[in-house]
Amino acid sequence: MMAFIQISILLYFFAVNGLYLLLFFFSCAVIVHYRWIFRFRGASEILKARVTPPISVLAPAYNEGKGIVSSVHSLLKLNYPQYEVIVINDGSKDNTIAVLEEAFSLRKTAHVYHRVIPTASMKAIYRSKTYPNLWVLDKENGGKADALNAGINFSQFPLFCAIDADSILERDALVRVIRPYMDRFQEVVAVGGIVRVANGCRIVDGIVEEVGLAKKWLPNFQVVEYLRAFLSGRVAWSAWNALLVISGAFGVFKKQPVMDVGGYSTDTVGEDMELVVKLHRHLRRQKKKYSIHFIPDPVCWTEVPEKLGMLGRQRNRWQRGLAQALYRHISLFGNPRYGLLGLLAMPYFVLVELLSPLVELTGYALFGFAIFAGAVYWESVATFFILAVWMGIFLSLLSVLLEEFVLHRYPRVRNLLKLLVSSVLENLGYRQMTSFFRLKGLVDFLRRQNAWGYIERKGLEVVR
Repeated sequence: MMAFIQISILLYFFAVNGLYLLLFFFSCAVIVHYRWIFRFRGASEILKARVTPPISVLAPAYNEGKGIVSSVHSLLKLNYPQYEVIVINDGSKDNTIAVLEEAFSLRKTAHVYHRVIPTASMKAIYRSKTYPNLWVLDKENGGKADALNAGINFSQFPLFCAIDADSILERDALVRVIRPYMDRFQEVVAVGGIVRVANGCRIVDGIVEEVGLAKKWLPNFQVVEYLRAFLSGRVAWSAWNALLVISGAFGVFKKQPVMDVGGYSTDTVGEDMELVVKLHRHLRRQKKKYSIHFIPDPVCWTEVPEKLGMLGRQRNRWQRGLAQALYRHISLFGNPRYGLLGLLAMPYFVLVELLSPLVELTGYALFGFAIFAGAVYWESVATFFILAVWMGIFLSLLSVLLEEFVLHRYPRVRNLLKLLVSSVLENLGYRQMTSFFRLKGLVDFLRRQNAWGYIERKGLEVVR
């Protein structure tokens, strides 16, 4: 029996790592092709186009007083012909509204709010005297999804960009992410962009002036983790039109399809993934030709946790959100009606993204017990650690090298060396720790725990 369980775990890791490698090398080809195209269709060419669709940028904020001003400044400096910025204060208990009023000269308006998608009550609507395209909605607390729905109701343009209030967008972010819409506006319903770690970057007046790394190791481990997740998995799934996740930190959606499915679901902590899966399901059932894209270019910078407690709560919430989205749409699993979405993407997210923490930690415990009991096959132990640890190191190193040779966002040699060291170290304790956080999130999902989990923000300030 022990031998059978060991072999089963090894076969699982063989399959998972083989799929990881397939996704990575396919993504490499897609990213190289994207960079080649961007040489000829860069930001300047897109801006010269006669018709560039206007965008409403939605930034939900809850207790974001420390970093909200820098974030809004970055949004107001975006290089895009026509857009509006809508900050939704979701019943903050700190000074979010006060700092916004002072920084942007807000005045209360009598603008009518139409609640097309049901939301919590609106308290006041403000407009900036100095920036006419800046609006601030002050509403009762209803959660992030509810705040985004309020922004969708209020927005006036056919596309909306959903971001986190602590995010910093690069000036050409909207120009880059709009390219799929420019090519096939009728077909494209959503586009996601890569999210980068801002901790350690030099940020001046809402603009990332210099890319860098944090002094602490924990944020740098997350840099490697983000590179691996975005540059391999999401690029490949996008190419197959089976992308299930667009990060809540940055994504551009066509407003009407989102309203057709009722907006963001407010009874989940994974509203970003749930919306994407819901759009897939709705459009496939309608038998409409559509596509959901991912842009493999750094366009959004976000603050990541620097404390283990904050990291644990974040990963717990992510795993619960993943479980909720998959559970609600489990009928897609293995369903040929949904093509690669049902036959490959859903099984991958259930069997790998959802269950891998359980299998990995069970493997560590099982092989540890087998060694203690003297019932272990040492060849199996060696194979398990090669697959569970060294393959993780290999994939992390490949992701960092792909970033360096294709996107090249960390120009300093010392930063590259630090990332390479982080690629090794994050697999020797950090990854196992996050697997534990994710496993706890899965357990909390089964216990029907739905609390958001408070994440303390340090604030994206200027790094000198």
